[in-house]
Amino acid sequence: MSPNKIIDLKLAQVRHLILDVDGVLTDGKLHFDGNGNELKSFHTLDGHGIKMLQHSGIVVAIITGRHSVAVEKRAQDLGINRVIQGREDKFAALQELFANEAYTLETTAYVGDDYPDLQVMTQVGCPIAVANAAPPVLERALWITDKRGGEGAVREVCDRIMHIQGTFDAALAPYITTAVSN
Repeated sequence: MSPNKIIDLKLAQVRHLILDVDGVLTDGKLHFDGNGNELKSFHTLDGHGIKMLQHSGIVVAIITGRHSVAVEKRAQDLGINRVIQGREDKFAALQELFANEAYTLETTAYVGDDYPDLQVMTQVGCPIAVANAAPPVLERALWITDKRGGEGAVREVCDRIMHIQGTFDAALAPYITTAVSN
């Protein structure tokens, strides 16, 4: 079976998508203002892809090793209510996130870029790395996105999941207008 076919079979089963932040939802650079406040830049394509994916029935969550008010705000704006910040043990955080609901690791996808992400990536059914991930992460990923972290990689993941699961057209339909003839 071809690698793309295997990836598609795994994506067809996904019910939960877990995302890292720095290096996945952002470009991984840390910016601070003159008062020491952390600033983050998020790609709008990723955000809209996440919203569409959630509307198609996939649960999206965030697990990040750093704590940031910007992440809280972004998650709130996107309707992501499962967020754990400031946790180095991301696998324990994953178990905590879904402790009170039915989920399986086999139907969970995780998008990461760096060594702390390996704790989860080596346990889930669909480990995904962004194009500019660290080499050990790339080696352990089932799929490597074409896009880099913070540059639309998450949108690429969301769109492919929806395409494979047959929900993309329905998710896109509200944005397509039909020309009205006069």
